[in-house]
Amino acid sequence: MQTKVQNWAQRMIDSVIEKRPLLSTGVYNDKWSYDYGVVLKGTEYVWRQTGEKKYFDYIKKNMDAFVGEDGLIREYHMEAFNIDHINNGKVLLTLYKETGEQKYKKAVDLLREQLRRHPRTSEGAFWHKKVYPYQIWLDGLYMGSPFYAEYVKEFGDEQEFDDIVKQFKLCVKNTKDPQTGLLYHAFDEKKVQPWCDPNTGLSENFWGRSMGWFAMALVDTLPLLPENHEGRQTLQTYLLETLQALMTVQDKETGVWYQVLDKGDKKGNYLEASSSCMILYAIAKGVRLGFLTNDWQDVANRIYEGILTEFITVTKEGYVNLNKVCQVAGLGGPDNRDGTFEYYISEPIITNDLKGVGAFIKAAAEMELY
Repeated sequence: MQTKVQNWAQRMIDSVIEKRPLLSTGVYNDKWSYDYGVVLKGTEYVWRQTGEKKYFDYIKKNMDAFVGEDGLIREYHMEAFNIDHINNGKVLLTLYKETGEQKYKKAVDLLREQLRRHPRTSEGAFWHKKVYPYQIWLDGLYMGSPFYAEYVKEFGDEQEFDDIVKQFKLCVKNTKDPQTGLLYHAFDEKKVQPWCDPNTGLSENFWGRSMGWFAMALVDTLPLLPENHEGRQTLQTYLLETLQALMTVQDKETGVWYQVLDKGDKKGNYLEASSSCMILYAIAKGVRLGFLTNDWQDVANRIYEGILTEFITVTKEGYVNLNKVCQVAGLGGPDNRDGTFEYYISEPIITNDLKGVGAFIKAAAEMELY
């Protein structure tokens, strides 16, 4: 390990590289997993800030483990119509723009083709997956929209931005709670899933990481829209309203957020790292790009302090650890996940889950950029 390191973002990715030379090994069982894209976009921040080639090489090595010279992606199956499988496309776009290698362009074209064919609700929102039909999950906005927007910006037609903005509009329309301003984890248009309210189609709880995904989706998509597109104001309004709602359920003592956002006083609930890092990233990037006023920087400083205090530890070898990360949470599926409070707090809480680690790198890098 390096002994002289300048910042938390770099220290964390150095720890990841040392322990996981290839992300797709170990518990991830060589899957085309969206987690890699979160970590590797964080790695891109550190690469651009430091100029150190080893970070770009790490990005390339991890994507080359899947992308063949023909542009086909190993372990990717379009017919699954899984919106999560789009997320790594953001990394492939960076690789294509930096190297000009056609295999990356073919791979991103493949992912773009999935979005052309992807099944939708009656209103036009992407299903979360083929196995989760007629469902909008907040997670899916992060997985699909920033890639979609960057692809359109580079290779598409400006009219396609309307469809990207529509994804956010339909998500807000169908998941936002008018009383709190928080967004429910998911919505079933058919109102038939065991986890949903049969009258509203909504899941039962406000899950921290799902709102974190949504906030990051907004701040990552916003700067890709043309400056004169009406959607910029729409998404900027959503960003502000979402963050204002999140501030009402922030833990005032630590500055971070609970696994189930609005039930901090309920037995078994806990302060959760990935959601807190995602929310910080959205605020810090929003301030830097001018989508939020400068007074939000004081808010970001407080959250960052809370994250470092509550979740970060350093081993005697110098490895940085992110603790108290919910490993995974979802709805339905073979495990019949029911979306209750008891369900969300029952999922494993682990150290250094890639979703949390990637969000921490991105958040720390944004704080250091500012």
